Amino acid sequence: MDHKTKRTKPTLLIVDDEERSTHILKINFRDVYHVLVANNGEEALSLLEHEPVNLILTDLRMPEMTGNELLRKIRENNNHIPVIIMTAYGTVENAVESMKMGAFDYILKPLDIENLSLTIERALNYSSLLNENVRLKEQLKQYEGFRQIITINPEMNRLLELTKQVATAKVPVLIEGESGTGKELFARAIHYLSPRASKDFISINCGAIPAELIESELFGHEKGAFTGASAQKKGKFELAHHGTLFLDEIGELPKNMQVKLLRAIEEQQFTRVGGTQTIKTDIRFVAATNRDLNKEVEEGRFREDLYYRLKVVNLRILPLRERKDDIPLLVRHFLEKHRKDIGKTIRHIDDRVMEMFMNYFWPGNVRELENIVMHTMLFTPADTLVPDALPVEFVNQAKQNATATEETIPETKEALQKERKKRYEEIDKKLEYNFLDRILQKTHGNITRAAELTGYDRRQLQNLIHKYHINAQNYKKGT
Repeated sequence: MDHKTKRTKPTLLIVDDEERSTHILKINFRDVYHVLVANNGEEALSLLEHEPVNLILTDLRMPEMTGNELLRKIRENNNHIPVIIMTAYGTVENAVESMKMGAFDYILKPLDIENLSLTIERALNYSSLLNENVRLKEQLKQYEGFRQIITINPEMNRLLELTKQVATAKVPVLIEGESGTGKELFARAIHYLSPRASKDFISINCGAIPAELIESELFGHEKGAFTGASAQKKGKFELAHHGTLFLDEIGELPKNMQVKLLRAIEEQQFTRVGGTQTIKTDIRFVAATNRDLNKEVEEGRFREDLYYRLKVVNLRILPLRERKDDIPLLVRHFLEKHRKDIGKTIRHIDDRVMEMFMNYFWPGNVRELENIVMHTMLFTPADTLVPDALPVEFVNQAKQNATATEETIPETKEALQKERKKRYEEIDKKLEYNFLDRILQKTHGNITRAAELTGYDRRQLQNLIHKYHINAQNYKKGT
């Protein structure tokens, strides 16, 4: 549907087995509402699966499924559509039962159209207030996510101020940073501090979708566009209209799709796969990557014109090793955040634990720090984080990092070989960790899918994941 012809009237669904009754109601309300009609409960439920409905007006006594049974099924899936029950056989018991089940009102036949109109108007206003309340709560929740960027680092605070400034303007923003640094938090902050905060924040991980499906995910498709396209589907561009589209891991986007994305961004319009209709859209674009896109451009893997189109404003999120002054603050934050889930209140941190935290390289950044803190909380016997509760691999690596800071120049062949071996092992571990981090990001923590993509046996991959104390569940929530 072109946005120029987008439906503006509220949609009213009338459910009644008496065709004369539905016909009269449709005539009375079709000038004010977009009216849909169903002659039984099953037909109404089927319509609800495919049509957005703002209010349901249903008869109480119907064959096969009563109005109250229909109401019960509606409430199983949607708590906010107001339902008005109509009946010619009204009793106090029926009315009480309907209201307990969540009906907005209960009215008697024969219907007074003027009173019914007022009841419908009140129900729609009430529903609008409920939906606005839900939206505001979600917005507050996401804004709290912005406040979860815990930092005292001057450069990070400069980035936060820059984020607030760029949020107000409709310019593309490119967020660069290693995995686990919190790029999506910054993207959400840009949206929820912008004039588009009341609209949708739509996210797509460009590296997690097979190349053959990415165009459909972005632009949608028409029914029959390809095998398996059994119904029309809206893409992320259409869903993000008037809102923000977050293109996560943009560096993973296939080269052929980069051309189509650039055209859609420049022209602010697109066509669904298998369609002919041009759909205009109004979107704020925010992209993120853990790759060096400048290098990707130089080596021909990423289009230069798309790179500069997205990089009107550039935010580079610091890796944790460059903001180690934040580590004590972050550790305290995670101790409080996971206190209830783990069932422990940790009041103290052993100095040796904090020393290892400060010496570690943190290839997984803030996400890895959170995982290590949770692991240590779980195995700490009392109210103090102690070294014995830390993962063994982490302790060994932290010790190696600490000694590596005191640069030793070997002076014999044996010492040189030993130093080479040690440094090779360090590089190998970092490479393994980054490999796991990348593939789990792409598959959103799906180990079976990760094994298929990498050629690993599932058990082998699980063993490697356990080696680095990685929790695959953490990857289900995005960047």
